[in-house]
Amino acid sequence: MKKEKQPMKKWKKRFLTIILILFIVGGSSGLFLLYGPWHGFRDWLITTAMTTLNHQWLATMFYSDETIAEVLGNNTVIESGEDTNTDEVEIVSNLNTTQYANEYEKAILQKDAGNNLYKVIKISGKGYTGHLVAVYDPSKISVCTTKYLGTKGQYIIDMAKENNAVVAINGGGFVDPNYNSLGGVPQGTVIKNGKIVSNRTFKKTGGIIGFTKDNKLILARMTANEAIKNGVRDAVSFGPFLIVNGKASFIKGNGGWGEAPRTAIGQRKDGIVLFLVIDGRMVGRPGADMVDLTEIMQKYGAYNAANLDGGTSCGLVVNGQLINDPVNGNGKHKTRMIATGFIVKK
Repeated sequence: MKKEKQPMKKWKKRFLTIILILFIVGGSSGLFLLYGPWHGFRDWLITTAMTTLNHQWLATMFYSDETIAEVLGNNTVIESGEDTNTDEVEIVSNLNTTQYANEYEKAILQKDAGNNLYKVIKISGKGYTGHLVAVYDPSKISVCTTKYLGTKGQYIIDMAKENNAVVAINGGGFVDPNYNSLGGVPQGTVIKNGKIVSNRTFKKTGGIIGFTKDNKLILARMTANEAIKNGVRDAVSFGPFLIVNGKASFIKGNGGWGEAPRTAIGQRKDGIVLFLVIDGRMVGRPGADMVDLTEIMQKYGAYNAANLDGGTSCGLVVNGQLINDPVNGNGKHKTRMIATGFIVKK
């Protein structure tokens, strides 16, 4: 019996030793990533966690408020301070060409057969996949709002169906105290068909994101009344502005927003509007940061572009179907109710 028990004791001892070694190595590696001399992981964790609704604890459990503030200060978007000069955009109708400057321009200008209104382009990059929609007629774009404005939001797919939209994306942010609101109260200014339908103070980066009566994307820091005076017909409030008058914002680090699902809007000098929706929160595909958004918009020729609400709000609806793959804070593949969106009608 002793000869049988001895090998068993040795095996248990070796097993426990291996577990201990793995724990020590794992713990050491974790500490190195969290607090080591290389701050890439730390900065990524803080900027990504602090822009989520329910997972800021992933940063606050490891770092002090001072460290978090320092990291966010070193990862930020510094806008140019300019407002859109709409005179520099000339809307070209029925642009036909077989000469393309590059693959990205070809993807935009080579329309799908029988569809002169929009084109959906699948995109991918390091850490993300998504969709870019080229909208050829900006006069067909308008803002939609939840029908329960001021009380609760709606899912973007329902907003699209109720407005007979062929394409829809989520729009500006909404007031969300303690991250448990119903998404019914928009942040900042919302303008629909030349009328102010909601107006609250907006102190974040960015500002008015919308379209003028001559169908040009306008990005500007202005009040609701100033927007109306400047001919804005449809707008929401959000940011940051990524590109204004062809000039990209200066992005320190990753921009301070981390990697996550993203939505953005832009317009080329020829008037074509770009809707961009990026998926994330999946293994190997955490999402995009502000650098990624800016680079994508630049590749496809955006002359003006801005970040819209992201995370679980991200939604792209085409012909009544949600075609992006949203993931909420609980890991479920679904969006949340929102206050505003941009839609394209026939």
